[in-house]
Amino acid sequence: MFSASGLMRRIRVLVADDHTIVRQGVVGILKRTEDLEVVGEAANGDEAVAQTLVTRPDVLILDISMPCLNGFEAARRVRRALPDTRVLVLTMHDDAEYVWKMRRAGVAGYLVKDGAASELIDAIRTLKAGRTYFGPQAARALSEAYEENLPSSDDPYARLTDRERQIFQLIVEGCTNAKIAERLYISPKTVDNHRTHLMNKLGLHCTADLLRYAARHGLI
Repeated sequence: MFSASGLMRRIRVLVADDHTIVRQGVVGILKRTEDLEVVGEAANGDEAVAQTLVTRPDVLILDISMPCLNGFEAARRVRRALPDTRVLVLTMHDDAEYVWKMRRAGVAGYLVKDGAASELIDAIRTLKAGRTYFGPQAARALSEAYEENLPSSDDPYARLTDRERQIFQLIVEGCTNAKIAERLYISPKTVDNHRTHLMNKLGLHCTADLLRYAARHGLI
């Protein structure tokens, strides 16, 4: 992979994971690899999207369970804004529903965190080459998803607006209407309206239902 001057063009990577030790460990692995360049780190979903828009990496390494914005929504926003940035999921989740939801969000690769460092590097290079890379657990989970008929266009969460997803995430994190209003610079009444709409779309009746829904669908 060389530029016109004959020098190697390194693959630019951004790493997003809310666990500092994990994130620093991944960054350390990548920095020891000659053809890779770490262009940024993010500790939550909001930071991941914001930094990706600024740095425009070749590959975004993304966890699923992160504060502020979950990996599903972060991946969806990055793919919509920067289709040339390939998204690689690196997570502890290997359930079929997690893998399928991330695939629907537009990710090009999926690895479980118990894999080898060499597999991570191979995956990054594969994504940069324009191909997909799903590790053994993820590939098996996708196969199970098809067998269980998980792929479906009837996804109530997908019908939520960006603002409703944002409020969904903040409710899951335990924020009150007043706190959400303060963080999003909107009125508590507007928050309540969005909350009512998203609950109706999801067929839920209370916060406890919403938390169970989030846990069941890997959104927490």
